[in-house]
Amino acid sequence: MKVCIVGASGKLGRYMIGHCLDRGYEVVGVCRQQSVGKLQDFEGRIEIIPGRTDDRDVIQRAVVDCDGVLTVLVPWGVHGYASGTAQAALDHARPDARLVFSCGWHITRDGQDTYPLSIRLLVPIFGGLARLFRFADLKDQVEACNRIFASERLWTVVRGSDLEEGDSEGMPVWSRHVGDPVLKRNRTRRRDFALFMVEALTDPELVHEAPAISGKA
Repeated sequence: MKVCIVGASGKLGRYMIGHCLDRGYEVVGVCRQQSVGKLQDFEGRIEIIPGRTDDRDVIQRAVVDCDGVLTVLVPWGVHGYASGTAQAALDHARPDARLVFSCGWHITRDGQDTYPLSIRLLVPIFGGLARLFRFADLKDQVEACNRIFASERLWTVVRGSDLEEGDSEGMPVWSRHVGDPVLKRNRTRRRDFALFMVEALTDPELVHEAPAISGKA
C-alpha cells in the first residue's frame, strides 16, 4: 500500500509514518519546507514533498498513485488553511483512495454530541482569541469537515480527545457521539491516535464515519 501523509512533520504525522513503515507501506510525506528537518529520522525510507498542505499543486503531486491519504487538519491562520487542505485532498486523490482526516472532539457531524464544559468553551473563547490574533481559525476546521461530510469520497474523520504522550495503550475505543460513557476518559496517547488513523485505512466499517476516540478507561 502507498500512503500519503499530509502534515507529516508534526508529532501526529511522525507517529503515523512510523505505524505505516511498520506495516511495510510506502510513504509520501507532505510538510512545509521549514519543517523538513523534523523528518530526518526517516531519511531514505520515505519520499518527502515540501510545501504548504493547502497548496493544490503540492497535494496533487503527493497523492498521485496513493491508495490512502492521511491528513492532519490544522486550522493555522485565518486564510482557509484547513478547508484548503481538505479540499485539495478530496479533489486530487484517486477515486478509490481511502481518505482519513484528523480533528478534535469539537467537530460534530449530526449535532448529537454532548460536550463537557471545557469543549463548550473552546470554540467561543479560544477560537475567538485565536482568530483575533490571526493564529488559528477553528471555524475553518468546521468548514473543512463539513466539506468532507458532504463528499461521496471514501472518507473517515477521526475526532480526537485530549492528547498526551506516553507508551502505547493499544487501539483507542470509539463512538459516533461525544458523551458516550465509553469515551469518559477523554484522554488518548498521541501514538495511539496515529494508530487509529492508520488502521482506519483498511477498516471498511469506518467509511463515512466520524468516530470520536479516547483511550480506554
